Amino acid sequence: MKGVLARADTTPMLVFDEVDAGIGGRSGDPVGRSLWRLARDHQVLCVTHLPQIAAYADAHLHIAKVQRDGRTVTHIRELDAAERVGELAQMLGGESSGGAARVTASELLSGAAGLRDEVAGSRP
Repeated sequence: MKGVLARADTTPMLVFDEVDAGIGGRSGDPVGRSLWRLARDHQVLCVTHLPQIAAYADAHLHIAKVQRDGRTVTHIRELDAAERVGELAQMLGGESSGGAARVTASELLSGAAGLRDEVAGSRP
């Protein structure tokens, strides 16, 4: 719905907080594709815990909250390609995720790259 309305909208930035609420991995892939397509015309900021969605991001940010001197401090940094694989693997299998989770994370990123290539190839 938001994707359809955004085409007619001049809003420069769309924020989706907890976009994965109530959906599972199977639905995550089409949601990720839709968000990626939406981001071709808008700045999209998406908070997700679902690796199937995160794999479609053009930039993947890691956000960590820590307590310091009785205050909550938030650290944000962009992940490089290797860190993205590790982060997606942790999203898939937890802190102690192994090789299988890393392979799956790499496959998710490859699938998202395939969409980018497909769209780039269809442009005149």
